[in-house]
Amino acid sequence: MTTTMDRPEVAERKDERRAVLALPELWGAVAIASMWLAVLFVGIYGGDFTSVNAGTQTTTFPSAVLVAVFACIGTVVVARRAFRRDGR
Repeated sequence: MTTTMDRPEVAERKDERRAVLALPELWGAVAIASMWLAVLFVGIYGGDFTSVNAGTQTTTFPSAVLVAVFACIGTVVVARRAFRRDGR
């Protein structure tokens, strides 16, 4: 009498994990979350952007504003690529 081993189940679980890690939606969400975490940390720990015009006029605003502008652009680009519905 012969018995079978449980090896195919283990292989199927590994394939499922690999399939989850291959999802573009997962990596798109990770990329977008990292961009906005960068904005958060720059907002907390970053300095100010100061511009001095000829002489006495100065303009100062938080550097997180610039980082947020680029994070917004990056979010749109990553979202269009990672969350598109054409099956690729």
